[in-house]
Amino acid sequence: MVRVCQSTIIDAPVDEVWAILRDFNGHDRWHPAIAFSEIEDGEPVDAVGCVRHFKLNDGGELREQLLALSDKDRRLSYCLLEAPLPLMGYVASLRLKPVTDGNATFWEWRSEFNPPVHRRDELVTLVTEGIYQAGFAAVRNLLRRRNADAPVDTRPPRTIVVPTPPIDIPRVASIVGAGQAATTRAIVVERYGGPEELRLEDIALPPPAQNEARIRHTVIGVNFIDVYCRTGFFDLLQPPGVPGMEAAGIVEAVGPAVSGFSIGDRVAYACPPVGAYSERRNMAPELLVHLSDDIADEIAAAGLLKGVSASFLLHDVHAVRPGVIVLIHAAAGGIGQLLVQWARHLGATVIATVSSDDKARIVERLGAHHVIVYSREDFTEAVMRLTGGRGADVVYDAVGNDTFAGSLAALAVRGHLVSFGQASGPIGNWDIGRFASKSLTISRPNYAHYTDNPDKLGTHVARFFQALRQGVVRLEPPTRYALANAAEAHRDLESRRTTGALVLMPKP
Repeated sequence: MVRVCQSTIIDAPVDEVWAILRDFNGHDRWHPAIAFSEIEDGEPVDAVGCVRHFKLNDGGELREQLLALSDKDRRLSYCLLEAPLPLMGYVASLRLKPVTDGNATFWEWRSEFNPPVHRRDELVTLVTEGIYQAGFAAVRNLLRRRNADAPVDTRPPRTIVVPTPPIDIPRVASIVGAGQAATTRAIVVERYGGPEELRLEDIALPPPAQNEARIRHTVIGVNFIDVYCRTGFFDLLQPPGVPGMEAAGIVEAVGPAVSGFSIGDRVAYACPPVGAYSERRNMAPELLVHLSDDIADEIAAAGLLKGVSASFLLHDVHAVRPGVIVLIHAAAGGIGQLLVQWARHLGATVIATVSSDDKARIVERLGAHHVIVYSREDFTEAVMRLTGGRGADVVYDAVGNDTFAGSLAALAVRGHLVSFGQASGPIGNWDIGRFASKSLTISRPNYAHYTDNPDKLGTHVARFFQALRQGVVRLEPPTRYALANAAEAHRDLESRRTTGALVLMPKP
């Protein structure tokens, strides 16, 4: 990666200089190398996402896209979409600041790109001298011409000579996917709150950076961690932001430094950063997993995050062995169903809790040895009765406030409570001295700590996919919602009206 930074002082007020530079289609009126420029599709010149198509004096054609523009900060950034030069991943920015001494302007122009090694020096010189320094001189001359009393710099302007690229150098457009939409539809959270804060909007979508891949989502997973992000309980999302940590789709474009992934590959992910509630997004390739033909997109999007969670909950947080007694709350939910099946396969005696008879029948079909319906009996008393007063060796509890105290009481001596969610609210404050009566262990695992590098994540993904292939676990078809109806999906999830997994469909 090459980084170029040039700066200069322009002897003119900052607002006067900014008025020239903020016009994204105005560079043909001042830069000596540019013969003609137009904004595609008639977009405004200051609209983020607009594309300028321009010709050089020697006939070369380029396309650049506006990524950001701030009148307050007097800053804009843009990227190269197509050029007859191998300036791979080229992203540039302009920034102006006032110089109070003499009412002048400080102008900084910087960029980064990834050139072929054998042309590095040539292209750095071209950008530094032929674009930036020539541009500085041209704007000075333009401002001088506007002031009739000032002498005009009569030196000939520097021009850009565009060498013909070797045949084996691909056009930037073919690498970064030029021609794709500059915006994408996404669910945006402007402020923390209820499901009503999930609103469908158009947001800017820059081309993938040099080490990014653009994913066109086919199916998006909905998980309770998304609720925590929406309400602000977890700080993974900073408003305004796009929630979601799980999706499957197709690689639509790749940056020049990406290896191991190609356009058209089927992929999935289940990890931060948030942003999955969108039609398209850019992702670091190390966060993606390839999907084989026997793993459908819907299965991956509905089950990957839950399957990875079940993997580390059952194998790392508490290693379930044959003969242990496991209590699983909310067993008809997406992750609950996986825990029931997998724990039974590992040889555990599985006790499941659910909120209704309909859900009880689902969990029974999945292999739970005992099913407790909250509304009919106290689950703590039922666990003690079913275990002859011994209690459960481990409790998996994602419900939180409504079940925490009962879960502690239902544990055996030296039992382990794994609290991995709080759908019913925070558990409050507890005196840990009370846990000594049974020598209890309490865990609060964080998903990211078990998946924060490719090796950790890969272990759980491989284990989950193998469990699917072997029939150890199976996923029921998920409940589908249109992307625009994300708020409805959250309401149903929070009210426990659903069983199994929920997904959002980007397209009808």
